[in-house]
Amino acid sequence: MTVKPLADRVLIKMEEAEETTKSGIILAGSAKEKPQVANVIAVGPGGLVDGKEVTMTVKVGDKVITSKYSGTEIKMDGEEYTIVRQSDILAVVE
Repeated sequence: MTVKPLADRVLIKMEEAEETTKSGIILAGSAKEKPQVANVIAVGPGGLVDGKEVTMTVKVGDKVITSKYSGTEIKMDGEEYTIVRQSDILAVVE
């Protein structure tokens, strides 16, 4: 199954959260922070959104930083993905 985002939306896959701290302490599941770094899987076409022209600046394969609690989480083929608006993406990691 494939997902094609509409308008200014972007399909991302969050990177796994750190399981150990820098000092080597193993974190329990509830102590892990929600990751904010993700890989772009698919990008919508952009276009006219809420009366404004939106040009997509991210592309498939980019590594991005998103707002902490943004987007809609979906599960597809046993994998977890998040659909966010391009405006919820704060930066591209190079």
